[in-house]
Amino acid sequence: MSDLVKFGLDGLVDVLKAAGEPTRLRLLALLAAGDLTVTDLTEILGQSQPRISRHLKLLGEAGLIDRYQEGAWAYFRLKQEGKAVILVRTLLRHAAENDPVLLRDGERLAAVKRIRAERAQAYFSRNAAEWDELRRLHVADEDVDKALIELIGPQQIDSFLDLGTGTGRMLQLLAGNYRRAVGIDASRDMLAVARANLDRSNITAASVRYGDIFNLPLEAQDFDLITIHQVLHFLDQPEIAINEAARMLRPGGRLVIIDLAPHGLEYLRDEHAHLRLGFSHQTISEWLKLAGLDVEQVLDLHSGREGGKALTVTIWLARDPRLLIAAGQDRQSSPVLAGRA
Repeated sequence: MSDLVKFGLDGLVDVLKAAGEPTRLRLLALLAAGDLTVTDLTEILGQSQPRISRHLKLLGEAGLIDRYQEGAWAYFRLKQEGKAVILVRTLLRHAAENDPVLLRDGERLAAVKRIRAERAQAYFSRNAAEWDELRRLHVADEDVDKALIELIGPQQIDSFLDLGTGTGRMLQLLAGNYRRAVGIDASRDMLAVARANLDRSNITAASVRYGDIFNLPLEAQDFDLITIHQVLHFLDQPEIAINEAARMLRPGGRLVIIDLAPHGLEYLRDEHAHLRLGFSHQTISEWLKLAGLDVEQVLDLHSGREGGKALTVTIWLARDPRLLIAAGQDRQSSPVLAGRA
């Protein structure tokens, strides 16, 4: 059993006390399936909000769930890491699949997710025309996705962060490559779309949350891959976002920026809120260097369209050099650096 963990007696009793109550075990099963609010949980379990909140408080104190605020709403989910969570997941795997209580909870959870998806689709439909117009101007998503996957390489990603996650496309694209992932966005409407997309794709290793790209609500040096996909041109000070992303990287971690090359489509400022009309190789590379990162590769992808409305997409790949410095002559032995030589 590769996930076998050992506890001291007191620690084991604490976890079992927290999980060993019917409502709390049902909550843990639900929160293992994704992000849910207190309102969602009261609807599913048919219990009062104070009762649900009290159980969530106990689970939080036991270190079994995460809580994060998104405006007036608080979202909860099962923690992705830690000895206690490994034990809880083991307990949940031993629950009978045909248990009538858990089956009913699962049906109600599906109904909550269906309503969430319908609301997200309504927002997406209202804005689809704008996004479709922009897509027609630049490189096809499939071509960008293919280039990004080739650039990142086949090695397993331990922790992945997608800044300005939008609809969660990057979280879905790389779902088979990471162990855990977080998407950050400042639009609650877009987060609703992202959650619905993750639900539909049955991706539970990723979560999304509201956050400021200039002041991330995360632990520094916690991610070995970060993407910023078509976000910087909306920002007044993109270099600050790059600095903040660099702060999140583990030693040897990589930052990938995907954005537009310089162009002259002024109407994108007024009609689509673009503050920057693309970025040169030199500009982004200088910002990356000032953030303490080494630029490893820059790749231009051309749309193939003729005329002045064709946009080029550029991908920058940079790395935190601290692992190289620490590794010295032993760089070949580092799994993070595999493939660099």
